[in-house]
Amino acid sequence: MNLILFSSEDLVSPQTIRLTGRRFQHIVDILKPAVGDILGVGMLDGLTGTGIVRTLGVDEIILDVTLSEPPPAKLPVILCVALMRPIVLRRVLLTAASLGVEEIILFHSSKVEKSFWQSTALGEKELRDQLILGLEQSKDTVLPRISFQKRFKPFVEDVLPELLKTRQGVIADPSGDPIGKRSASSAAVLIIGPEGGFIPYEVEKFKDAGCQVVGLGKRILKVETAIVTLLAKLF
Repeated sequence: MNLILFSSEDLVSPQTIRLTGRRFQHIVDILKPAVGDILGVGMLDGLTGTGIVRTLGVDEIILDVTLSEPPPAKLPVILCVALMRPIVLRRVLLTAASLGVEEIILFHSSKVEKSFWQSTALGEKELRDQLILGLEQSKDTVLPRISFQKRFKPFVEDVLPELLKTRQGVIADPSGDPIGKRSASSAAVLIIGPEGGFIPYEVEKFKDAGCQVVGLGKRILKVETAIVTLLAKLF
């Protein structure tokens, strides 16, 4: 936790916050502050700054906060990822949030197990918790927007073309030419397939929608590794 995030629910006065639970435990166990110490804090979807430890109790900490700095700028990226196993989804959300992705769309494709859509990992709290972990890691405060597309054809035929009106579309697939650095425009829609990859029909549908197919090399990468590689190459 490189930044202690809080929300309006944590305020006890306009410039004072009270933290309990996971955040309190992390502060006590890892940061080990004393009264008067200064910690990095940020208000969710707001500014970052400092918090001075006022009191340190058995199960809570009180901080006087001063907020003055904006969070890091987001990457102008909409990340579209085929839904994956819950354990992988958690890692992907944390990774995407820590890298500054501004929006995440989880969509269905042929090799996505239908049961994945019933997972408790898609609950609002579960998704939010993973995104917050990513923000804490990268000292960001702004949650990425997240949405679902449970039907492939409506997504690629109706939703995606609207996104591509103002953004470059890039799909990662072994059939594409090796990607070079700085291949994306200032704003992009990046598309990553499921763990088993896209079927040829799906790749063609993305191409018909206006996406460029790029390869990430001969090695088969995990989803979260492919995301990092693609973002690093493009931005």
